[in-house]
Amino acid sequence: MKSALIDAYGIPEQVVRCVDRHDPGDPLEGEAVIDVLAFPINPADIWFCKGQYRLRPPLPAVPGAECVGRVVAVGPGVTSPRVGDLVINLQRENWCARRRVAASDLVAIDPQTDVAQAAMLRINPATALLLLTDLRRLEPGDWVIQNTANSGVGRWVTVLARRMGIRSVNVVRRQSLFKDLYERGADVCVLAGSELAARVRAETDNAPIGLGLDAVGGEGSAQLASCLADDSMLCHYGSATGLDPQLPRQELMVRGLTVTGFMLGRFLARRSPEDVHELYQGLARMLRNPVTHVPVQKIYPIEAIRDAVRHAQQGERGGKILVTPNGDI
Repeated sequence: MKSALIDAYGIPEQVVRCVDRHDPGDPLEGEAVIDVLAFPINPADIWFCKGQYRLRPPLPAVPGAECVGRVVAVGPGVTSPRVGDLVINLQRENWCARRRVAASDLVAIDPQTDVAQAAMLRINPATALLLLTDLRRLEPGDWVIQNTANSGVGRWVTVLARRMGIRSVNVVRRQSLFKDLYERGADVCVLAGSELAARVRAETDNAPIGLGLDAVGGEGSAQLASCLADDSMLCHYGSATGLDPQLPRQELMVRGLTVTGFMLGRFLARRSPEDVHELYQGLARMLRNPVTHVPVQKIYPIEAIRDAVRHAQQGERGGKILVTPNGDI
């Protein structure tokens, strides 16, 4: 079968390659085998290839934080999922044509779900949901502000906030992105920059903002913090700049801001396996509404994995980069 593989950590498009590997074999008791239909290339995958992610398995290693697949075989004792089910895999190493995993790690979703969108279901939608529900108690009418609002997580935050009655301020670097965000339910869109706090106050009529979601880092963290009300919370969950968050100490000492971090796996681990499955099945049902869909710029075959990885690192893309290990979807 075809698989992407890295033999060393380094420049992603140089260290990743497409290889032929042994088929994973028949499922054992409690296992299932899936054909991987599609997987996205996420920032975490890029950091993984660089050797700068929190996980550094022994090499050679197969990258890939998420995928969507179809069950082709199940082992003894497996009643769910069933052969033919469309599933997402909660485990890693998904940049390959076929996976054999514990059946309990597969979440069966609506078979009519758009395959491209389902490939991006495991990380960004769940991250957005838990950022809005598990950090700070938010009531309808409350305000939240986020940077990188045009990212996969950011778009989902906008949609979910509107569904929950939470008002959102969405910070981006290009005004051309406003239209898409307003169509998804954004209340306010503003441009990033040194005058961010003044622009946000003007657009929200000085509304108190209780939660800030930061995926920029560096000075961007401080700019987002300056928009928050006293005794609010800033959550850092990613770094588009590659920098640690930087905040003046008066934000903590004088204004009483709480700074915290988010990692999806840590928050999911607080839930039972049944609750995790229900969470993803609920998010999958939301994909029936096109307003939740994240744009896809290009789909590559796995044989062109180096081109796909290179493309995924280009700035100001019009959408996500997907890869199909088993032909067109």
